[in-house]
Amino acid sequence: MFTYAFRWDVIPKHFDFLMSGLRNTLEISAITLTLALLGGLLLATMDMSRFRPLRWLGLGIGEVVRNTPILVQLLWVYYVLPIVFGINLSAWTALIIGLSVYSSAFIAESYRSGIQAVPKGQLEAARVVGLSDVQTFFRIILPQAVRMTLPALAANFVQLIKYSSLGAVISVTEITRRGMELSSTTFRPLEIFTFIAVVYFVICWPLAMAIRIWERRLAAR
Repeated sequence: MFTYAFRWDVIPKHFDFLMSGLRNTLEISAITLTLALLGGLLLATMDMSRFRPLRWLGLGIGEVVRNTPILVQLLWVYYVLPIVFGINLSAWTALIIGLSVYSSAFIAESYRSGIQAVPKGQLEAARVVGLSDVQTFFRIILPQAVRMTLPALAANFVQLIKYSSLGAVISVTEITRRGMELSSTTFRPLEIFTFIAVVYFVICWPLAMAIRIWERRLAAR
């Protein structure tokens, strides 16, 4: 019968090493979310533009990004950009760009649904009082759209925390990569990756529960 001698002491011995990876994970997620919020807004405005070529470009970008694997996109950014365009990126930068572009495509859909949910009567009222299209968008439409899409945006942040683990493939020193490095020297993958899985769960599960409660309260209103 197979037996395994657990050695959980490997975790406290290398706790600081693993936590340095977690700090990188959270930093990557925060930076990526900020960029994705801006990129998603840009993509959503392109999708709804009256200028047809711009609208087609926005729709095309969104469809390509949403219908290809994020890992393939990340590897494309890291390996193809230097080869084709001569743009040399660090693994950290490539991960930020790859995750930001991917998340922007989904956040754009959230923005678009929120913008389209704003009652048309408010747009007509804004024109009556003399607001320009730009003023109407930033003063009337966008604040309401963001408020309606906040749960979706928060859920995207949870996804980003998990997707950041893909950085391990290109040697970004987030927590999963730290676990891989530690596992190769201690030969304790079971304990190390179990601990890492628990860390992700402890971070993501409360956020996911909070988002569900938030959505219920918004629906009740």
